Amino acid sequence: MASNPSALIVPAPSAATNDVPVTADIRDLKPLADIPDPWFWVWLAAGLIAAALAGWWLWRWWKASQAKAAQPVYVPPHVRARQRLNRALDLIADAKPFCTEVSDTVRVYLEEQFNLRAPERTTEEFLRELQGSWLLSDAQKKLLGGFLEQCDLVKFARFEPAQSELESLHRSACQLVEETQPNAAPGPNPSLSVPQEKEPTQ
Repeated sequence: MASNPSALIVPAPSAATNDVPVTADIRDLKPLADIPDPWFWVWLAAGLIAAALAGWWLWRWWKASQAKAAQPVYVPPHVRARQRLNRALDLIADAKPFCTEVSDTVRVYLEEQFNLRAPERTTEEFLRELQGSWLLSDAQKKLLGGFLEQCDLVKFARFEPAQSELESLHRSACQLVEETQPNAAPGPNPSLSVPQEKEPTQ
């Protein structure tokens, strides 16, 4: 029997090919990817904005409270003068420091209340200038003159007054402040009092 030279010759499968499993080319399935909720980012951004606004508001509140605490409270001159005069009583056992504090208090008060240049002037210069001023009545000028002269005797002439005299100086200073403070009710002026009519004699 003659052979067919054009016949297709299929090689026999090798042992190595037969050893490869059939499933070697099939890969395992990947796990499902977690897709984040889009609202998560919305709520996160909203939370960050709210925290930033709250921090800004707290910072503004803290700055305002610090500014308010640092702002000095205005105390009227007559109130500060009374406070200094009350503290001066602690020095009444020593005449010179007491009279120095009381007279300085009155001078500073008059400068702040009436813009009178009292602290840097001598008593004579100050009283001379005060004579032409209408800010104090004649009685108040007389009271102030006697008060300052008595204080100068203690401060510069080494005069040693009794404690009763020091208490009288303190009362004069308090009276002057009380009579000249704003909205102080003026006392009766004897020169302006209306004379009473005499009853007719029968």
